[in-house]
Amino acid sequence: MMSMLKGKKGFTLIELMIVVAIIGILAAIAIPNFLKFQAKSKMSEAKTNLGAIYTGELSYFGEQNSYGNFDSINWSPSGTPRYHFCLNITTGWSDNNSDNRGALVANAPVPTSWTVNLNGAKDVNGNAVVPVAPKFDNTTFSAGAGGKISTQTYSDGWSINQLRQLVWTVDGT
Repeated sequence: MMSMLKGKKGFTLIELMIVVAIIGILAAIAIPNFLKFQAKSKMSEAKTNLGAIYTGELSYFGEQNSYGNFDSINWSPSGTPRYHFCLNITTGWSDNNSDNRGALVANAPVPTSWTVNLNGAKDVNGNAVVPVAPKFDNTTFSAGAGGKISTQTYSDGWSINQLRQLVWTVDGT
């Protein structure tokens, strides 16, 4: 019986420890990249819905010669949104009403600053776009999206205006 075991080879403890260390290094590299890609895919929800709001506002303006609220443009996000969408910041970030739609996550802060241009959006003249807080009136509109898409303590924020300038205003990744 002993003579049969002498010819068998196996992995040593050091070889196994090296393999585990390599797997750990690969995981340490892959997990942060995965989280970044996951956040990017969640951000696409905000961009897509803000594009739909833009289209609704443009259509409504063509018929009524002014911009309207969500009830007027007949817009609401589909499915289970991760973002909360707002057309009038003066009414606050309240639950679904004519100026607000979408998810309001408990204990998730909503964007309060709408002055930062994180994605470097530029106007037709090449100047940096200065985002404005969500609002609408007869001649202009700005829609905002805020959502907690990661484990950070702050929200991700986007805005779009009547000139179709999409601006990333708050980094919540």
